[in-house]
Amino acid sequence: MIVRRNQYTARSMIITKRPNETSRFNLRLTVVLAAIALLIWFGLRVILWGSVGLQQAGWVNAPSIFARGLWFDLATVAFLIAPFLLMEALLPDRWRTTRLALAVRWVILWVAIFMLLFGAVAEFVFWEEFATRFNFIAVDYLIYTHEVIGNILQSYPVGWILGGIGLLAFALVTVIFRFVKLSTTPFTWRKRVAAATAAVVLPLASAGLANVDQMEGTGNAYANELSGNGLFSFSAAIRRDELDYDRFYQTLPQAQADAVLSRLGVERIPLTDALRKHEPDEHESTESGPFLRKPRNVVLISVESLSADFLGVYGDRRGLTPNLDRLAAKGLKFERMFATGTRTVRGLEALSLGTPPVPGQSIVRRPNNEHLATVGELLEHQGFSTLFMYGGYGYFDNMNAYFSGNDYRVIDRTDFPKETIPFENVWGVADEALFDNALIALNDAHRSAKPFFAHVMTTSNHRPFTYPGGRIDIPSPGGREGAVKYTDYAIGRFIEQASSKPWFDETLFIIVADHCASVAGKSKLPVNNYRIPLIFYAPKLLAPGIYPRLASQIDIPPTILDLLGAEGDDHFFGQSMFEDQKLPERAFISNYQELGYYKNGLLTVLMPKQRVAAYRIDPATYAPVPAKIDAGLLEEAIAYYQTASRAFRQGALKSPDYQKPSRP
Repeated sequence: MIVRRNQYTARSMIITKRPNETSRFNLRLTVVLAAIALLIWFGLRVILWGSVGLQQAGWVNAPSIFARGLWFDLATVAFLIAPFLLMEALLPDRWRTTRLALAVRWVILWVAIFMLLFGAVAEFVFWEEFATRFNFIAVDYLIYTHEVIGNILQSYPVGWILGGIGLLAFALVTVIFRFVKLSTTPFTWRKRVAAATAAVVLPLASAGLANVDQMEGTGNAYANELSGNGLFSFSAAIRRDELDYDRFYQTLPQAQADAVLSRLGVERIPLTDALRKHEPDEHESTESGPFLRKPRNVVLISVESLSADFLGVYGDRRGLTPNLDRLAAKGLKFERMFATGTRTVRGLEALSLGTPPVPGQSIVRRPNNEHLATVGELLEHQGFSTLFMYGGYGYFDNMNAYFSGNDYRVIDRTDFPKETIPFENVWGVADEALFDNALIALNDAHRSAKPFFAHVMTTSNHRPFTYPGGRIDIPSPGGREGAVKYTDYAIGRFIEQASSKPWFDETLFIIVADHCASVAGKSKLPVNNYRIPLIFYAPKLLAPGIYPRLASQIDIPPTILDLLGAEGDDHFFGQSMFEDQKLPERAFISNYQELGYYKNGLLTVLMPKQRVAAYRIDPATYAPVPAKIDAGLLEEAIAYYQTASRAFRQGALKSPDYQKPSRP
């Protein structure tokens, strides 16, 4: 036995001995991996800090950024090294000490470094787009791999990037090889027990002690996000994709909430079967505000990622939107319109359902979202042709299922004849192709002798920002500015072509954004980055003007029904913008966790764990300053968000034929 052990030991020494062995650190793979991960994440944090501007994140926040950053990095490392600790505990010594085992260790190290660098690059790209660590958007993108991967391939030189990451990982492994010897010495049973215990205890300790909410606290959204770790935030987003309002937010007795909403003019009048019997009458009187007479048809164009700041009529000087500026001058421009959220599904939810955003996932993406009291469902029951047209694949974000389940006729890029598509990318067809096919569908709807409502959703103002050549003076790909100018061109072309159609004089065109191009800011809910354009254009029906009042996307659905003289406008949480000018001015802005209520110059924010914050908003710049919470506005915010969330869960947002008795 003694001889055998000595032979075994000698063999091990021969295998692991190197010429420069005495000058190299003898370390375990797990230690090297942990150190490399911490260094890469530290470097990424420095780069991201520089990318937003040191002043934006605040020099004073630097200690907090890097101290909390190290905390989250260590918490993430605890999960990262757990499988390698378990491997060390279970690997037999006769395999551990072979040349093959040593070679495999170096290969594992290269792969791990490659993946860590790849993750850092992915985080940088995501940060450039959203100015946040990985969040629920990244989780959603995993579901739609075709669009997302295609978008990346068309936006970035992926082959060169991957090759560069591979070479950099190899260079790092070479440097490590020079100074570090990956230990292959046998494990005693005590070491095995210790490694196995650590593989279990470290992740449990991390999960119990570290929480993504610990990113908060500096009062600066950039600094908070910089302190996080992308992998840790991604894991938290998976767990928090949907949030139960009653569990996580402040609540009121429902009777009190109903009384508050009633005082605000939100009666939520129940819909009845009489709705289906309503016959639209073009001579029927209605609250029409500046309209000379009510429209027969409505075309709602929701434009991808169009911040108000891009339009000349909202103060931009780059000349990106000559057509929209012209339409605004001849139509009704809404001065203070705000999006409810940061993604297309939030815009679609607000523009179809007229409800404040529920926390977590949008209703468009949730189960049991069919036959809701949407604009399409209500108008279809009253004799309208209702359409939803999208330039991309409608299965993305569950659009097809949602709109078809709510009585819209859905038309997406799969329905467009090939000869009508001059250009397309992975995200969708060129906007001009979408509008050309929309004209065909609207002509068909007109020939049916029914009034029509059409919701058209564009795609061109989205990365990779490519579009047909020769249309505008910015070559493709033209970045965000080029995409905005091309979308403006496509809308102007569509309106010009529509003006020759027999239905044009009786049609109201509504042009609005689904959300802004970016919601990055020093605060979690930067109000200015939710400000979107809204233009009503109907030269034969509407006198030019400006609508100065504060309004929300959720006010558009009841306004549409009100202008058409259709039943159901009082069923929404939103309010018709022409019905009663004495109704309170307010807006709802949110991300997937923070729920904002903007009224009287104060932004009241509801947050998980029943937390609340308030900010005084500068009326000119929309800059926020922390403020004292107003008890009355807090009560109103809770009443709106709580009631909307419960209404969906209990089926109270269903159209009349599908409603069930509400649970208390």
